[in-house]
Formats: sequence, C-alpha cells, structure tokens
Amino acid sequence: MASDDVANLADSIAKTQVDEGELSYKGQGLKLDNAQSVEKMVRAIQEFDGLRALRLEGNTIGVEAAQTIAKALEKKSDLQCCHWSDMFTGRLRAEIPPALVSLGDALIMAGARLKVLDLSDNAFGPDGVKGIEKLLKSATCHTLQELRLNNCGMGIGGGKILAAALTVCHKESSALGAPLQLKVFIAGRNRLENDGATALAQAFQLIGSLEEVHMPQNGINYQGVTALATAMQHNPQLRVLNLNDNTFTKRGAIAMAQALKHLRNVQVINFGDCLVRSEGASAISETLREGLPILKELNLSFGEITKDAALEVARSVQHKDQLEILDLNGNSLGEDGCENLREVMENMNMADKLGSLRYHTLTKNSENITPRTPDASTFLSFPSPDKLLRLGAKRSFLLQQQVDVLDASKTAEAFLKISSVYKEDDAEVKAAVLESIDAVLSKAFLTPSFQGLSFMSSLLVMLGLLKSEDKLKPVKVVPGHLQCLEHAVKQSYFPREHVTVLNAFMARPSKSLEPCSGARDRLKSTLQKLTPES
Repeated sequence: MASDDVANLADSIAKTQVDEGELSYKGQGLKLDNAQSVEKMVRAIQEFDGLRALRLEGNTIGVEAAQTIAKALEKKSDLQCCHWSDMFTGRLRAEIPPALVSLGDALIMAGARLKVLDLSDNAFGPDGVKGIEKLLKSATCHTLQELRLNNCGMGIGGGKILAAALTVCHKESSALGAPLQLKVFIAGRNRLENDGATALAQAFQLIGSLEEVHMPQNGINYQGVTALATAMQHNPQLRVLNLNDNTFTKRGAIAMAQALKHLRNVQVINFGDCLVRSEGASAISETLREGLPILKELNLSFGEITKDAALEVARSVQHKDQLEILDLNGNSLGEDGCENLREVMENMNMADKLGSLRYHTLTKNSENITPRTPDASTFLSFPSPDKLLRLGAKRSFLLQQQVDVLDASKTAEAFLKISSVYKEDDAEVKAAVLESIDAVLSKAFLTPSFQGLSFMSSLLVMLGLLKSEDKLKPVKVVPGHLQCLEHAVKQSYFPREHVTVLNAFMARPSKSLEPCSGARDRLKSTLQKLTPES
C-alpha cells in the first residue's frame, strides 16, 4: 500500500469514523412510533451506499415506524447483518409480528443475502416466530451464518415453527446448489422444552454445519437432550455446545456422552446445572479418555456428581493439552472429596485448571461447593492486577463472555482496561494480561460480523490520536496500553491492514502519548517493521 494511500485512509477514518458499511442506532433509547419519528433514520438509510449492517437494538419500534424503515430497506441489496435485538420494549405483543413481517418482506424484495440475524431479547413469543417465518424460508436467508434468538419466549410452538422454516431454507438452498451453512445458533431462555428442542434437533441434523449451539435454560429433559445428542453427531465442525440449566439426568447425559465421541473439534462444553449425576459424569469421562482431543473448557458444575465420579472426570482430562477450565463446583463432594480432587489435579500438574475450586475451603460437614464466582464485570469496571489474577484460570473465558465483540467500541474499551494493569516487571500479571487480550481480540477478529475498522477508529479516539464527535472520550494513556498493543499487532489474528492504519497514526505527533515515550517508540518501531514498504 502506497504511503499516499495510507494517509488518505487515515484521513478518511479521521473524518468519517469508517464503520465498514454499518449504520448504528444502538442503545439510543429512541421511541419510534410513526413515519415522522423515523424521517432522519430513513434518510440516512437511503443515502447510505453499500449498507451492510443495520443496528436498531436498544430502541422501541412501532408498526408504522417499522413499515417506514422497511420501505427504505427495499433497495438495500448489500445488507448482510441485522442487529435487531431488544427493539420492541413496551410494545404490545400484537404489534411485533406485523413489524417483523414488513421488515422481512423488505429484505426479500431487496434481494439481500443475510449473514447475521439477531432478534434476541424481544419476547415476541410463537407469533413473533411466525413474523420471521417467511424471511427464514426465503433466499435472503440461504446465506445465513448466525441466528440469534435468545430470550424471545418462543415456547414449544415457536420452536416447531422455527425448525420447519430452517428445514425449508436448507432444502431449497440445497436444491440451488448452495446449502444453508448456519454456523451459530443461539436460543437460550425460550421455554422450548422437549418438543421444541426435538423439532430443532431434526433441523440441526439436516443442516450439519453448526459450530456453536447455545440453548441454556429451556426446560429440556432427557428426551430432548437425547434428540439434540443425535443431531450433534451430524455437525462435525461443532466447537461450542452450551446446554446449561436443562435437565439431562443419567439417560440424557449418557446419550450426549456417546454423541461427543464422534466429534473431534469441540472446544467448549457447558453442561453446568444439568443434573448429569454420577452415572452421566462417568460416561462423559469415558468420552474424554477416547476423544475430544482439543477440549478447552468443561463445565459440569451443580450436577449432583459424587466424589468418585468427579475424580474419574478429573483423571480423564490428564492428556488434554489444551484444557483451560474444568468446573466441578457445586457438586456433592464433601470436604474429603474436594481435597482428593485437588490432589489428583496437582499430581497431573493441572491444579490451576480447577479455577476458584483450587483455593476454596469448605466449612466442616459441608456437602456442596459453592464458592463465589469470579466476576469479570467487576474487573472491567475497576481494573487492577490483583482482580485479574483472582479471576483464575478461567479469566480468558470469563472476559471473552463478558465483552460484547459485536460492539466494536466496547471491545476497544475492554482492550484498554485489560492492558491498563499490564506490568512489564511482574511475570504473572504480564502473562495474565496478554493471555486475556489475546482471548478477547482473537474472538473479535475471528467473528464474521465484527466491525474491524470501527474498532480501530474507537481505539484511536480513546488513545487521543483521533478526534470524534461521538460520546467516546480519550483515556489517560499508560505504557501498558501501548505495550499490549505492540504485542497484539504481532499476533496472527490482528489484520495487516489495521497495522498499516495504526502505523500512519503513530507517525503523527501526539501529546497524549508523550508520557509514554519509551513504549510509544517501541510500538512505532514494531509497526514500521510490520508495515510493507510503499
């Protein structure tokens, strides 16, 4: 990239806050009832060439307003990402389906090809699913990669409608030679129960491309769990399976353990609060010994697992080189069981994988382990080295879960908060900070819908290298910010084009970086080495 091009790109970011085709009204709390209330938004949509992402979450949209917005979307064929969670607060349930129908029809008319559809936290019930049924069956969703419907109150009926729509989408896209390749499915807190989960399982089995499935708190018992287990076997790229707070019991846990033997790419299993019980835990132990070669996290907390079964689980992870977390908190171990568990893990040099359980002391005669869960939100609100260390081995996972990588500015803010506690002369803190940064940024940059240039512009604003009319404010820059940025730009997840932009800005004089001249100069040197010569 020529130096003039870099300068032009840097100037472009500075002037326009480049957001990679995203128009965002996120979290503005707008009450949009009628056509008049959305005049400015409609004009912005109409004038936005190459609109690829529209964020409407955190507002409340009535039927007439939705119809007016829809009219503006009818010509937006480039639209790929609809971030429309939490946008019907205070609306009557009857208002939601017609609003969704009008928006969906507009996307179909535009010939859009969606990658991300997020309608979480809208509590629209089964009728709301009917409102998106036509959209999900259409060619607009043949390209869908992420479907997020968390906390929508779909119920059994909504689950069945959704499953049928996804099945049609897959069959019709397959007939055209490009089958639906859905990767992420999120539908926690939806009261799907056995029948809803079973219907979806049949669709999942057909689709076969899932990488992440999150269905916590759905009232699913062993029958539904068994159906999901069968479906998961047909999704060989599955990486994350979160069924927290459903009721497996022995039969469901054994069926799931058998299914997991067929899957080689699973990294995260969350069966916490699922009553897997001792027999289920033993079955999972057998699977761990035979398979799951790249497992990173296993949550079997609060599962009524007794001491012997918990020890069996612990021994079965001995050769899991990538394991970061084994959560057995809240089980029926007793004081002796806790000590035995720690001893087993220590003998395998894996004591740190137990997280807070490693340090937990039980009161006499206590049967259950209920330690205080490390709180990532507290650390991010008031960062300190000690708080970061006390998050334990789970820190990377906890911070990944806490940071909303779909919000570029929040991701930049989290990066600066974590890096603010960096200590070059404290090896433990240094390692914890860099590990946490890698976890958050790698997840962000590997998420298809992540807005990389929005992240860069937010970061530049907060470092005082770029002026902005937004609410973002510069932070007091400390050496750790720049030292961690120097680390990040050298990692494979960090896009080379962002290195070039960062190099252009670092070449400019800046008062905000003067107190950190040593770290600034090292970062500049690294960026220059990584930037191709013009």
